[in-house]
Amino acid sequence: MADRRESLKIIGAIGATCAFPFSADELYGQHVHPAPRKTQDGPYTPRSFTKDEFETVSRIAELIIPATETPGAIGAGVPRYIDEVVTANPEHGKRFAAGLAWLEAESQRRFQTPFMKLGEGRQIELLTPLSNAVDAGRETGAGERFFGIVKRLTADGYYTSQVGLVRELGYAGNTAMEKFPACELPEH
Repeated sequence: MADRRESLKIIGAIGATCAFPFSADELYGQHVHPAPRKTQDGPYTPRSFTKDEFETVSRIAELIIPATETPGAIGAGVPRYIDEVVTANPEHGKRFAAGLAWLEAESQRRFQTPFMKLGEGRQIELLTPLSNAVDAGRETGAGERFFGIVKRLTADGYYTSQVGLVRELGYAGNTAMEKFPACELPEH
């Protein structure tokens, strides 16, 4: 299963985003702490997306960070995080609307099939050029701008979640350590 995550790095999700080149509003979830809301019973109801749009955003996030021995983006709650960020920033909503429309049109043009009905291989084939453009800093079209924000929000949401931070990266919290075993410098 770990090979799956390695193979999906083809779309560059993890390597390019670990440096966290995010603008402040994309890190909204780290800076604004809204008052706790009553937890929703049953399945999550998105606030910024239709059910179909939310499923598409969820699928893209899971392709970026799939489940392996740890949960992927969906299991970490990334789609809900993305919905919260988009709800808080109307500019993101415009970018998502344009990007989702572009993605459906491109899927129809290339494969005569809606994106969500494509097999995983075709979905990755459609997303890979977008990821390559984002990695190269060429977010010129609606597709690239959309994929860029999805990619950054997916990495941010995943690696700030309990699943990503604790289970995937092994963060132990604010614990005092006698020494730092990974550090080879004698003064540490």
